[in-house]
Amino acid sequence: MLNQIRNSLLVLSALLAISACDKPQENKPEVKQDVDFQPGKILVGTLPEISRSLANGEVTSEQLVTLYLKRIDMVDRAGPNLQSVLSINPDAMAEAQRLDKLRQSGEVLGPLHGIPILLKDNIESIDKIPTTAGALALKENYADTDSPLVAGLRKAGAIILGKTNLSQWANFRSEDSMSGWSALGGQVRNPHVLSRNPCGSSSGSGAAAAASLASGTVGTETNGSIICPSNVNGIVGFKPTVGVVSQSGIIPISVTQDTAGPMTKSVEGAALMMNAMASTETDYTALLKPGSLKGVRVGVVRFASASYQPINDLFEAALKDLVEAGAILVDINDRPATPENYSKHTYDLLKYEFKDGLNKYLATTDPAKVTTRTLAEVIEFNKEHADIEMALFNQSIFDKSEQMDAVTSEGYLNTLAIVLKTNREEGIDFLMSEHNVQVLVSPSGVLAPAIDPVNGDVWPGGWPGIGSYAARAGYPHATVPMGTFRHLPVGISFVGGANQDANILGYAYAYEQQSMKRATPRYLPTVDMAPEIKKAMRPHTGK
Repeated sequence: MLNQIRNSLLVLSALLAISACDKPQENKPEVKQDVDFQPGKILVGTLPEISRSLANGEVTSEQLVTLYLKRIDMVDRAGPNLQSVLSINPDAMAEAQRLDKLRQSGEVLGPLHGIPILLKDNIESIDKIPTTAGALALKENYADTDSPLVAGLRKAGAIILGKTNLSQWANFRSEDSMSGWSALGGQVRNPHVLSRNPCGSSSGSGAAAAASLASGTVGTETNGSIICPSNVNGIVGFKPTVGVVSQSGIIPISVTQDTAGPMTKSVEGAALMMNAMASTETDYTALLKPGSLKGVRVGVVRFASASYQPINDLFEAALKDLVEAGAILVDINDRPATPENYSKHTYDLLKYEFKDGLNKYLATTDPAKVTTRTLAEVIEFNKEHADIEMALFNQSIFDKSEQMDAVTSEGYLNTLAIVLKTNREEGIDFLMSEHNVQVLVSPSGVLAPAIDPVNGDVWPGGWPGIGSYAARAGYPHATVPMGTFRHLPVGISFVGGANQDANILGYAYAYEQQSMKRATPRYLPTVDMAPEIKKAMRPHTGK
């Protein structure tokens, strides 16, 4: 009876956590710097380490879920107030108890057995939590089946703990957007420095993974939406080859570029999640060996270096780690040529496919719960609820997408051909063949700028890396932490050819094991709260 009462209280706590998402976030106390927001012994670990703790009997799944719920209350809803978790699965505790009983009976489903996972809230699951993309129009969008990737995670024994906040509509609503903001979830904060941009659109997944709010998280990417938040939140992110993870059951942008992928503290954790999420029979852990880089020709993409020297310094240090791991470095200095009006083609492709994909997706939802049945109707809905939906920015991308022709049009087919050829045959494939390399490396992005509700996203110029090539080609891309500058993380990217996912994870793992540069979040309110910076920001009296 005591156990039943205790478990009922835990479920009630989860339900209260859900309702907290809808409560105003103003008047929160300032973050106290003497409060320790670091995770405890179990939660500080990586996914594989937590999996081993479960296997060794050091912790149960029920205890894990309890710890994560308490941590979400302490760090996400109070304290630093990350706002990275949008909803909690009310059945997570019951599922943990079921999986504990299976383990006790000797039935273990695999390394993910009893592991709590958070999903980005544009991924459908059958749980009693909606799939909203952070939008008011989809607030009641409950699915009656799991998306294939969620079904795979569940079959492997993972617990769906809840869903993460995101840049609304996966950051494809406005040209003046703010990464990490959604109407339903508010603004996600970066756990390293709370005033800094968490990037998007998988903002909540990145922040939650870094802050140890789940053993792993799932993000989605069209162009940078896994890699960028992984980069600025200081975690491992993996964008697989498009099609390796099913697109079904995910609110779409681009059938050409969309994919879900794991976001975790370690490459091994990402590979374990891929084994469950992927629709292939590949073992993504097979090449995770410290010697995976020995004798490998690595293309150093010099033409995509950073314009900010501290990032270049970190990248040069990472290259030394690659050499220490046995890699053979090959400099690539010349950027491939691009056709006329290339940028317009890349943007048009997404607008064509978004209109078509969203209209098809909305047609599959329950009309009693989702009354907006087309993109045009979502646009009108947002106008009617402009005080909530457009309090910070407009819906210019929606408006422009609605004007696009059908995906059967000559204009679309021509645009698709140009974008794919530029990024595949004349892009990544060309670079790897021309320089006889097996993988391409570059910085993953910039250091996180400040969150700016006045100007929207204001990213530093000269964005480094080749993430857009990988995204538009649909090729695999992993980012691994390569250090910090002034407490802000940045990663190194590993990019390869189509379906070279296991190889890319192997190279990323070998680098990770050589470097071990993942930094623990400090939850600083601002960068100038760091003692060494705070001192420099004050007048020097000469004393």
